[in-house]
Amino acid sequence: MRFLISNDDGYFAPGIAALAMTLGEEGDALVCAPERDRSGASNSLTLDRPLQVRVSPSGFHYVNGTPTDCVHLAATGLMETPPDMVISGINHGPNMGDDTIYSGTVAAATEGYLLGIPSIAISLASRNPVHFETAAKVARELVQRFRRAPFREPVLLNVNVPDVPYEQLKGVLVTRLGRRHKSASVIRSQNPRGDTIWWVGPIGEIADASEGTDFDAIERGYVSITPLSVDLTAYPQLDAINRWMQS
Repeated sequence: MRFLISNDDGYFAPGIAALAMTLGEEGDALVCAPERDRSGASNSLTLDRPLQVRVSPSGFHYVNGTPTDCVHLAATGLMETPPDMVISGINHGPNMGDDTIYSGTVAAATEGYLLGIPSIAISLASRNPVHFETAAKVARELVQRFRRAPFREPVLLNVNVPDVPYEQLKGVLVTRLGRRHKSASVIRSQNPRGDTIWWVGPIGEIADASEGTDFDAIERGYVSITPLSVDLTAYPQLDAINRWMQS
């Protein structure tokens, strides 16, 4: 198998190194990741300047752009033929609930999906992650399952893994996204020159961690696998908006 591996933490992150080493035992893996941390970049593309690709001593390719740039560039330019799978991660921290909207890790996998390639975003659900080998082993098992039973159509899977030794995982659950309360307001401050600066506030507290959500699965020690859709159409509101327009 041929894998395209990316992330949003940067090509130097330990998570992507662990993923590349593990999946390199399952096939040919090309790593193409941002040159610096681009967490929260979501699905942005760089359109106002050209991109450059460099190769690090580790053999990883890195780009002066976003995670989406990296996957798009590698899949349509660096690689002679599209990869069999795009794997994004291993992210330093969870990507659950509303976080997936902003996540560069999920965005890299989404770009693979939009290019017609089965794609997986994988995250280690801890703010101070330790057990990257656990998430890498979960990724390998998903790849092996894909090899045995390929998807009939491209899928986009968001995978979160508890930050524990592999033997302590309770199992795997297929989940839906939970929800958070709205984030805190921006924080106003000053730089040393007295200029006003602004920081984005902390993320909101968990609002929906009921049974069946990704938050619930992780809290109970299970790997969470959530299939994602890119179609943002609010189908239940189509009739209501039509009536509103005719009123």
